[in-house]
Amino acid sequence: MNRFRSIISRVVALHVVTVGLTSILMPLALYWLLNQAANNLHRDALRSQALTIGSFLRPTPSGATQLEIPAEAMPLYSGEYALYSYAVLDADGKVLFSSRGDDQPLFASIDPSSSEWFSRRRSSGAVLFGVSVPRAVGERLYWIQVGQDLTHRDVIIDDIVHSFIPRVAWITFPILLLLLLIDILIFRRALEPVRQASTTAAAIGPTSTDVRLSEASMPAEIVPLVHAVNQALERLEAGFRAQREFTADMAHELRTPLAIMRARVDSMDEGPLRQSLQTDIVNMTRTVNQVLDIAELESFVVRADSTADIHAVCADAVGFMAPLAVGSDKTIALTGIEEPVWVRGHAEALFRAVRNLVENAIRHTPRGGSIEVDVAADGTVRVLDTGPGVPQAERQSIFARFWRRDRAKADSRGLGLAIVARVAAAHEGSISVDDRPGGGAVFTLKLRLA
Repeated sequence: MNRFRSIISRVVALHVVTVGLTSILMPLALYWLLNQAANNLHRDALRSQALTIGSFLRPTPSGATQLEIPAEAMPLYSGEYALYSYAVLDADGKVLFSSRGDDQPLFASIDPSSSEWFSRRRSSGAVLFGVSVPRAVGERLYWIQVGQDLTHRDVIIDDIVHSFIPRVAWITFPILLLLLLIDILIFRRALEPVRQASTTAAAIGPTSTDVRLSEASMPAEIVPLVHAVNQALERLEAGFRAQREFTADMAHELRTPLAIMRARVDSMDEGPLRQSLQTDIVNMTRTVNQVLDIAELESFVVRADSTADIHAVCADAVGFMAPLAVGSDKTIALTGIEEPVWVRGHAEALFRAVRNLVENAIRHTPRGGSIEVDVAADGTVRVLDTGPGVPQAERQSIFARFWRRDRAKADSRGLGLAIVARVAAAHEGSISVDDRPGGGAVFTLKLRLA
């Protein structure tokens, strides 16, 4: 059943089976009906002939019976072009008159009193159909048997019946196949609103929770399902909104206590404790700012007409992070193309991504090492460091929020690389990490040119 999961495929499969059965049964049914109609015509014609022959029976003064067929009617029963054969039998089954000139009934193996149809294939290959009709002449009862050779050249009804299958029935399958194709087109058109709704639903994500499925052109049978999905989307949107608002409010509220703590720590006497607390406050402030960035990026959407000079963005990020690098006894440089490179994107969001990549490189580069930000003409930004590198098994997980190699330890990568991944996704770009020749890591941010 997995191969017929779509409505159209199920309808087509059932229609194919139906077309196959119908193309076989319909010609057979039509053939049977046509054959019945032909038999009725033969029966009526033969009964009429039997009654006509019965009208030619005359009693004689001696008490016998004679058959007086007019000369103009004789060619129907005798000669080369005879269309009918007859035999008149008495109540005992004895043949009194016969168009064949013998004393044998047309249907000797059949009860002469029967009014059913009879058939017999004679030695000549002719197929004879007939009927027995009772006729009273005077006080005596006679049975008139009339038969017709269906292979006679003037009998065309039977020829029509027998030629029906080879000449007409084959048209049934193409007609049914055409109807199948028309049905497929009708179903595709009828289900087009469902396909459009599926496309719309597939595009709904954390940045587009306000999108709803259209119920206007939807089939009546599917409207309740679409309505229920829209209600579920409304609940999800409310949940996303509450989560984003809580995250942003929490980050804003934490800024004031951190500022107070920093002021109090700055008023302490110089010493290892003060320096350790200042480092902790800087890390906490950075984490709070990253939480704010994440909260903003959850609903961030890049406009189609937004463009940014990625070279200028990288230059600003390098200049912004240079004091931190120099203060850590590390060097940082901007390399690559020196001309503007316009990409599709938001300059502020891209600045946050490059800044976090540079900050990550500074954290993992040892003292005396170097960080390089390389900008290519195709909109690719590469941040190279001389740190320990990233193991192959961790190159996807490091972009998760607060990922840490060992959960038992406190060494977390925080939100920096998660922010980079979110910015890359919002810009329809990508972020990856590889080994740097000679040691270190290379983070590659690929963007689309404007």
